[in-house]
Amino acid sequence: MVTPDSQVEVMASTATPIKLGVKNLSIKYGQEAALDNISLDIHEHEIFGIIGPANAGKTSFLKAINRMDLFNPEMQVDGLIEFSGHDISKVRNVYGLRSRIGVVFPLPVGLPLSVYDNVALAPRLSGENNKAELNVIVERCLRRAALWDEVKDRLDSLGSLLSGGQQQRLTIARALSQEPELLMLDEFSIAVDPVTTMRIEDVLKELKQEMTIILVTNLVQQARRLADRTAFFLDGKCLDIGITEDLFTGEVSDPRTRDYVEGRFG
Repeated sequence: MVTPDSQVEVMASTATPIKLGVKNLSIKYGQEAALDNISLDIHEHEIFGIIGPANAGKTSFLKAINRMDLFNPEMQVDGLIEFSGHDISKVRNVYGLRSRIGVVFPLPVGLPLSVYDNVALAPRLSGENNKAELNVIVERCLRRAALWDEVKDRLDSLGSLLSGGQQQRLTIARALSQEPELLMLDEFSIAVDPVTTMRIEDVLKELKQEMTIILVTNLVQQARRLADRTAFFLDGKCLDIGITEDLFTGEVSDPRTRDYVEGRFG
C-alpha cells in the first residue's frame, strides 16, 4: 500500500508519466480548513478515484485544480499543483488551462442554449465554424455521454428542458467537446439512473486511452469498478493512496480506510 507520508509510487519505474502532481496542498475558506497538506501524483491514462464521506475535501480538491479559487475570494490555496509539469498558479491563460481540464460537478449547469449549441459552443470559441465538422463533434460527444439516442431528434430544443439526468450527461458531453487532457467527474451519477450510469462507466473505461480521469465518488463500489488507483479522503486529509483493489482486499495504512470501504461509516 502506498501511504501519503512515504509518497512511494505504486507504478514505480514503469509508470506512465505524471499528468498531475500535487504537493503539500492545503485549502481554507476563511478560517475553515477544507484540505490539509495533501500530496499525490496522478498518471497519464489512468482513472484515479477519490472516495470519502461528505465534507472530506474532495470537491475542494477539484476546484483547486481547475483554478476556481479565482471565483471565490474566501478560498485560500497553498501548495503546488503541477499539470503536465507546469505550476498552474503561474499559468496566465487560465481559460486555456480550463479547456485542457474538463470538470463536471454533481448539479448540472445547462447553458440557455439548444442541446446542439451546448456541445458546439467550445469548438466554436476555439475557431471551428465548419458545420459538417461541428456535426461530427456534437454527435461524438453526445454518444460518449450516452445521450445521443435520446436527443438526436431534438438537438434544437433547449438543453434546460432535458431531465435532470439528461442535463448531467449534457454537461459531460460539453466537457468532452473541449477534448480535455484531464477530465474530472464529481459524483456524476447522482442524477443518473443505474442503467445509464453503467453505460457512462463503460465510456470512461474507453476514454482513459485518450485522457486522464479523476473520479470523485461516494459510491465505493463504483471506484472499485473503474479506478486504477484510489485515494481515501477524510476530514481534509488523505489517509490512503494505492491500487484500488488493495483498498478493499489488502493492507491499508489507516484502519478508517477499511471501515469506510466496508460501510461502517460514511
